[in-house]
Amino acid sequence: MINFLEKTAIWICRILAGVAGTALTVMIVLACANMVSRAVYIPVKGTFELMGYLGAVTAGFSLGFSQLHRSHIAVGLLFRRFPVPVQRLLDVVSGAASCVFFVFCANETTKWGMFLLDLGEVSETLGVPFYPFVFAVAFGCVAMAFVLLLDIVRTIRGQEPLKPA
Repeated sequence: MINFLEKTAIWICRILAGVAGTALTVMIVLACANMVSRAVYIPVKGTFELMGYLGAVTAGFSLGFSQLHRSHIAVGLLFRRFPVPVQRLLDVVSGAASCVFFVFCANETTKWGMFLLDLGEVSETLGVPFYPFVFAVAFGCVAMAFVLLLDIVRTIRGQEPLKPA
């Protein structure tokens, strides 16, 4: 069962990372188009709003993939001085705290998205609703919590953290 969950986590994180990369590429193209358009004629309408939306998708969807590849900042300098069993315990405790944090973030972000959905809030210039992007960030937090949970299970079992093939 754990192997299936790990493969699922890797698959989900890769898809989310692909969407995040696409959003980042669109941000770059949009920023360049806006600069050129501003110099030649008028700026692209709604650039600021779209950059914010795409930035939220990029940040939210890249969390789980970054955790899979250990791209986040980790303070291991102090941990390495302890015996291996203490290191494992500290890894489990810090992983559990991080997992709880991201579950809390996902929950609160989902509540905020529901509030925006009920309110019918849209952006000023383009009239694009906010809530889908808020839900996207919440889903990214869920993916991060899922990867952290699998890391905790692997650490307890004495295995290396989850790494994609």
